[in-house]
Amino acid sequence: MCHKHQFPCLHCHPHDYIRMVQHMIENCLVFQMSKDECVEALAKHANIEPVITLTVWEELLKENKAFFQEYFQALSPRQSSVD
Repeated sequence: MCHKHQFPCLHCHPHDYIRMVQHMIENCLVFQMSKDECVEALAKHANIEPVITLTVWEELLKENKAFFQEYFQALSPRQSSVD
């Protein structure tokens, strides 16, 4: 970690920063949040740029297609679109 930052910095330690965002997204999934809810929560509470959250989310989606299919089905009664 950079001495100037409390948490990993995208510019100083991009790999650690992306892992941190991934972990935060996984926490959002535990709380059954949609992609939009997750993006909003990370922007508001962790100052993560939406484009970063969306990029990491899309990569997780590519790597875990079966998981996300089931996840979206479980969310579908609560929300009509999961895009």
